[in-house]
Amino acid sequence: MYPSSSSSSLSSSSPPLEALKPEERGLHLIQLLIKCANHTASGDLNLADECLCQISRLASLHGDSMQRLAAQFASALAVRLVKNWPGIQKALNYDTKRPKLELDPARVIFTKAFPYLGFAYAIIARTLLQAMSAERVIHIVDLGSADPKLWAPLLQSFAALPDGPPHLKITCVHSNKAVLEKLGLKLVKEAEALDMPFQYNPLNVSLRELTKDMLKVRLGEALGFVSILNLHVLLAQDDQADAQFRPKKSNIDVKDCKQMGEFLGMVRSMYPKVVLLVEQEAHHNSNHLVDRFIEGLHYYSAMFDSLEASFGGLSSSSEERFVLEEMFGREIENIVAWEGVEREERHERYAWWMVRFCEVGFKPVRLWLDSMEDSKKGYKIISQRTSLMICWNERPLYAVSAWTC
Repeated sequence: MYPSSSSSSLSSSSPPLEALKPEERGLHLIQLLIKCANHTASGDLNLADECLCQISRLASLHGDSMQRLAAQFASALAVRLVKNWPGIQKALNYDTKRPKLELDPARVIFTKAFPYLGFAYAIIARTLLQAMSAERVIHIVDLGSADPKLWAPLLQSFAALPDGPPHLKITCVHSNKAVLEKLGLKLVKEAEALDMPFQYNPLNVSLRELTKDMLKVRLGEALGFVSILNLHVLLAQDDQADAQFRPKKSNIDVKDCKQMGEFLGMVRSMYPKVVLLVEQEAHHNSNHLVDRFIEGLHYYSAMFDSLEASFGGLSSSSEERFVLEEMFGREIENIVAWEGVEREERHERYAWWMVRFCEVGFKPVRLWLDSMEDSKKGYKIISQRTSLMICWNERPLYAVSAWTC
């Protein structure tokens, strides 16, 4: 267990940092990080700097999982602190935003190295097939994943239906034109090999820019939507101006978000047969830095532990591990260092998404899962009524859910 946000005092009689054993070092790093987050949030910049000096002696991008995790969180705190001195930042010609990372290659490595998305893809494909198998004209909208590993097998499943393949249209929304073109070439080639009537509709826009007219939904189409680790970006808003909480009807506080409500309302107005959602099972949308910092430590410690288990030490695959840690490091930096509309990594748990979807008229539906190996090297799928949780060592990391009108 992690210390609470109030556990920020450290014993003056602690042993020298270099003499700490791995478990002691890990606990000490957690305490230092939380202490630094508290100082950062309260504006005690000198004390925060002292904490970072101590953290830098223990953390390492080449150490064990806790050292690597601490290095990423310390970097995020440092970025937040540097932003307090824009003059120094400009004089040093220092950009607090990291250089652009090609996230799609990182996502490819992530899909290959871990079963998280593989499990999610299997659930999505099976649920779509169950919902659409009796339809002859199908239109599925991909809200940003653009992964052939999801769509190519789905084409094969539809082509093998007893009554023959339906006419299938896939609309993919993505801000990277090259990614859209790559997916289109792959799927058109696959459809031709299957002798399947197919249409590909690429939309080179962000989710914020997407409109109903762009989707060109036609009368008679059975419509479905799929969002994989993307929908939370629509929660980004000016927190000081826009943050309001609804009257508490349960044990959770759901922050109002006009942009998200309008988007889900737009999707609902098209009467889709099914909407499939995959999101991080974490709460990183708090207005309070320390709250989301501690939640982030919980969540990403599990992610970094699974990285350690998959890659172990500095193996021949260590470059792939560094790419993934950089990908997660960017998420951590966005959660910790940024505010307002620039803070896009606003992950919310399934319970929060249930409130948002039900508010605009959706209701949860059953997810389908083929018999498959759902427990492997610490990975597990846990059914929780209207959702499926993809876990590492019993800790839910991703939630899959399905919705209908």
